[in-house]
Amino acid sequence: MSTPPFSRPGAVDLSALKRPAAPAGPAPGRPAGPAPSGAAAGGGAYSVDLDEQNFQAELQGVANAPVVLVFYSGQMPQSVTLAQDLDTLADEFEGRFLLGKVDVDASPGIAQALQIPSVPLVALAMGGQLAPLLQDAPPLEELRGLLAQVLQAATAQGLTGRVQPRGGAVPDEEGEEQVDPRYAPAQDALAAGDIEGAVAEYQKLVDANPADAEAAGGLAMAKVLQRTAHVDAPAAQEARAAAAQDPDSVEAQTLVADLDLLGGHVEDAFGRLVDLVRRTSGDERDAARNHLLGLFAAVGNDDSRVLKGRQNLANALF
Repeated sequence: MSTPPFSRPGAVDLSALKRPAAPAGPAPGRPAGPAPSGAAAGGGAYSVDLDEQNFQAELQGVANAPVVLVFYSGQMPQSVTLAQDLDTLADEFEGRFLLGKVDVDASPGIAQALQIPSVPLVALAMGGQLAPLLQDAPPLEELRGLLAQVLQAATAQGLTGRVQPRGGAVPDEEGEEQVDPRYAPAQDALAAGDIEGAVAEYQKLVDANPADAEAAGGLAMAKVLQRTAHVDAPAAQEARAAAAQDPDSVEAQTLVADLDLLGGHVEDAFGRLVDLVRRTSGDERDAARNHLLGLFAAVGNDDSRVLKGRQNLANALF
């Protein structure tokens, strides 16, 4: 089976990965029967164990949300712990991504086809492409931050659905991911590239229920997309040059903070605006502070980087 190397620059085209033949017997060095204790089989409501038989179908069955893949081995305890931590986070994010777990000992065909160099390894499957995320087993909090960035990028590409709970949940007739009907109009607008429509729909939800944190976060992220929709690569370079030349310009600094956020540089975005708050006063300080609060909402108020950012903001204000 010919598949581009996993470690090459860019992403691997998953369309080349056809369903391998089932192995004739148990994987070498591993007994037949149930997985050994400590393996990451089973798991949360939003995860699925993948093998040669269901790999392609499971990935193709998720059309409007990203799939996070973790490759692990029972012979590498840290990789099993990583898979279990990702199980925890998949439940925590409540279906904003599907976690696919691949035991490379039980399913060597997948690892061989994708040329997985070693475990642990975490990758992102999105839009028919596979891209590596990390090749180690960081702490749970670091994983949470990484996944928040992944979901921001997915939202920017219109992948705003939620996968259906697994773990015994009854699938719908078409096997498609479920979207909370309250958010469906806004998410449909994002998927269609209608950012203005998404802003309007989220605004309706926030006006109807200001305590709806998810709607508020969706509105904040949609506004980031709205503010940066006109910024192509040359314009982004110009924006950064303008911000460097005028560090006290609220307009220049907030635009670069938006670009940093969308690029996954969350702490850089927060730090830029905290410094701006510290340097400014009056209406300019208020504008910088309010913009930063919007970015906090876009990332999520429970995110550790937001908690740290709020503390830094308080220090800058007082």
